[in-house]
Amino acid sequence: MPRKKKKLWGGRFASDTADSVEAFTASIAIDARLYRHDILGSIAHARMLAKQRIIPARDAQKIVRGLETIRREIDNGKFAFSEADEDIHMNIERRLTKLIGPVGGKLHTARSRNDQVALDMRLYLRDEVKTIIPALQALQQQVARGANKYLDVIMPGYTHLQRAQPVLFAHHLLAYFDMFERDRERFAGCLERINVLPLGSGALAGTTFPIDRAYVAKLLGFPRVSKNSIDAVSDRDFLLEFLAASSILFVHLSRMADELVLWSTQEFGFVELPDGYCTGSSMMPQKKNPDVPELIRGKTGRVFGHLQALLTIMKGLPLAYNRDLQEDKVPLFDTADTVKASVKLMGEIIGGMKIRADRMLDAARDGLMNATDLADYLVERALPFRAAHQVAGRVVQFCVAKGRRIEELSLVELQRFSDRIEKDVYRYLSADAVVGRRRALGGTARKNVVRRLKELRIR
Repeated sequence: MPRKKKKLWGGRFASDTADSVEAFTASIAIDARLYRHDILGSIAHARMLAKQRIIPARDAQKIVRGLETIRREIDNGKFAFSEADEDIHMNIERRLTKLIGPVGGKLHTARSRNDQVALDMRLYLRDEVKTIIPALQALQQQVARGANKYLDVIMPGYTHLQRAQPVLFAHHLLAYFDMFERDRERFAGCLERINVLPLGSGALAGTTFPIDRAYVAKLLGFPRVSKNSIDAVSDRDFLLEFLAASSILFVHLSRMADELVLWSTQEFGFVELPDGYCTGSSMMPQKKNPDVPELIRGKTGRVFGHLQALLTIMKGLPLAYNRDLQEDKVPLFDTADTVKASVKLMGEIIGGMKIRADRMLDAARDGLMNATDLADYLVERALPFRAAHQVAGRVVQFCVAKGRRIEELSLVELQRFSDRIEKDVYRYLSADAVVGRRRALGGTARKNVVRRLKELRIR
């Protein structure tokens, strides 16, 4: 039986790794996607080693050229990955040594796979977050455009999924804008803590070589360098923070998706989703199913699960590095992919959906949602609010029994409940009036929404 390839770390081992262990511990099928970041970090490391005269400049040049060749090979699908080499780092180093000879073995001077993988993950996640932030801004733009387009559409506002008070549809949409703004801020804050260079920490204790970490940080665009080598190789807070920010984002995406699913039902009929983002039924020809919002809502559990998985991995690890941390990549990669796809699709749906303004307004006029305004009317006529609330409640009870709206009652009928009600009460009770009187900062009044949209255009 042919002997296996000698492990690059295998000097102290007398026997080969068991086949079952190789299959169990290999991560190349997952972490191969880190190759660009691994090569980028290695090139910076090689240049620093030459600058510090730890290796000759000509050796560093050979290493850099070899790494660039390997990057092209992987880009073009010509690189043969090996499970025996375990991970992306060893696959690249093995190929580098084959390309340029023993000089390739100098690349790993003054570093460990522990600080190397920490660097790769930070480089990767930095790129992902820099993609997610503008994607969120694009989604916000679609939300703001929808609010501007449907500025005068009135819909029912809900609490407990029961009709509560009329609001502008634009105001409702802009609630999501503010949610996504907090998400954007969270990712921006996360980016600050991602942007710390761990390379140079070695396995856990640093290195005896006279490295220049600030130079590597400059080459790689890191504004800060880690202060503690033990923390640097064992820290995955930046991943947890990203997964937490992603989970909160998916709370918001899922709430929006859920409303789109509800609103597109025949029972609501508030919106029609674009055909390209829905599917039909293999049995029922009439069906138009809101599959994309449903899948976004469904993927929320997946993202939440990834956060829980990494929290569980991290919570019992003694310092410093432990192999458990190999399991951080699946949660990270899948979450990043899911966030990017879901944010993009939600923006396309919001941009393409049609609003049924007539259905929204009919619903806003029904349900006795102007009862609070009747109470407010009485308060303005010196009745304490609790007493006014009681009066309005009795009016509602009467309307429910008679199957009528408050504004349909005659003045004589209304005055049976309070002699403070005058004929000007009707100016308070229309859906337009109810919305327009919510002028306090942050309320649904049209002028507030217009002001907010102007702020967003200026920004």
